[in-house]
Amino acid sequence: MFPRHRPRRLRRTESIRRLVRETVLTVDDLVFPMFVVPGTGVRREISSMPGNYHLSVDELLREVERVAELSIPGILLFGIPEHKDECGSEAWSETAPVQCAVRAAKQAFPELCVMTDVCLCEYTSHGHCGVVEDGRVLNDPTLELLAKTARSHAEAGADIVAPSDMMDGRVLAIRGALDEAGFSEVAILSYAAKYASAFYGPFREAAGSAPQFGDRRGYQMDPPNVREAVREVAADIEECADIVMVKPALPYLDVLAKLASTCSTPIAAYHVSGEFAMLKAAARNGWLDERRAALEALTSIKRAGADFILTYYAPDAAGWLRETAC
Repeated sequence: MFPRHRPRRLRRTESIRRLVRETVLTVDDLVFPMFVVPGTGVRREISSMPGNYHLSVDELLREVERVAELSIPGILLFGIPEHKDECGSEAWSETAPVQCAVRAAKQAFPELCVMTDVCLCEYTSHGHCGVVEDGRVLNDPTLELLAKTARSHAEAGADIVAPSDMMDGRVLAIRGALDEAGFSEVAILSYAAKYASAFYGPFREAAGSAPQFGDRRGYQMDPPNVREAVREVAADIEECADIVMVKPALPYLDVLAKLASTCSTPIAAYHVSGEFAMLKAAARNGWLDERRAALEALTSIKRAGADFILTYYAPDAAGWLRETAC
């Protein structure tokens, strides 16, 4: 006899599917990464990331207005400085693009959650994420510079600072610096499980942050490892990270799911530039339906356990979700 249990009964109509859907992606799950540059009137599309731009502060505010209208709860700011040097001193300058953008965004949109990337790679002439000596990236001397950078972001009004450098002990150093300066309410989103991935290529073009020698495999995580991610996350939580992140997202859904099953701290996932660019390129060649593919990818990240997703698709996804809701 044919079994009486027929799973297709609950797939028969869209309304039934909605009622039993296990994972629901909403606009509340999205954070939009943005690139801010010096000057005024600058709106320059990033060739490898269509629909994303280098923006001066005035142009960024126009884009943030659209983000707010779409009810996207947060943005993450990356800065491209006018000048770079060996130690990345523009990273903690009061007049650097990120600090200016934070002040402007919080003044214009006080309810928006403004996050800032805390790293040195965009600011150093050598493109590495820390202090370099004799061709080596030094861990401990870098911590002081990261802490200075995070403090400058907090002074500008950032709600959350997000260290992405993968130096050991950076969360503890930043937490201490923030608390000492009276910014105990500023949260830390740690790029806790950040892998040395091939999927960062478009971002490095956008940020001008490709290393001038060697690579970052000496401090970012080795892609085959998952138990190491558990240790990294545990260490950052012990150092008082408020949120931890897995980056990239799609190639590391297993890592995300493992962490989500054991970790009570909120977990973010970064749908990175290469993941975004692949979908864009395939869609432009007519090889897939961009809307369906992008929403499917983002839903898979949430299904794996992300509490929120940083994605260059945030404005498009928010618009698509709004249309679906209507």
